Amino acid sequence: MMKSQAATCRLGLSLVAWMFVAGAAGAQSSDNAGHNAGRLAAADGEAVFRNICQGCHMPDARGAQGAGAYPALTGNPRLASPQYMAAVILHGRRDMPAFKPAPENEDRFLRDAKLTDAQIAGVINYVRTHFGNQYTDSISADEVAAMHR
Repeated sequence: MMKSQAATCRLGLSLVAWMFVAGAAGAQSSDNAGHNAGRLAAADGEAVFRNICQGCHMPDARGAQGAGAYPALTGNPRLASPQYMAAVILHGRRDMPAFKPAPENEDRFLRDAKLTDAQIAGVINYVRTHFGNQYTDSISADEVAAMHR
């Protein structure tokens, strides 16, 4: 894939995530005070997966090839570490955008396109216990927050 295509795909994915989050009702999250993540603010991990992650990783979490390579989240040995997953979600990796909670003073457009620590922990715990994954340990919102402070 050409670099311009990859950049367009990343921009498109970020825009889709932002449109979903910004277009939703403005509920406040209990962590990351001031972070307005719309309907997903109080959502469980399944809702975050269905509304954001499955767009690339597919509804069955088997990943995809095409405009980019989106790894499977089922049977992926890297999922053994919830901290690895948190690092990827927080900081991005290759064509995956970062979803690190934004500071309150950041532009509202950028702040609304991010996930809260609770949302990140929720989606990690959901993926690690579904799609044939059977990990018994979990990660908390506080542990996710400690990774980016």
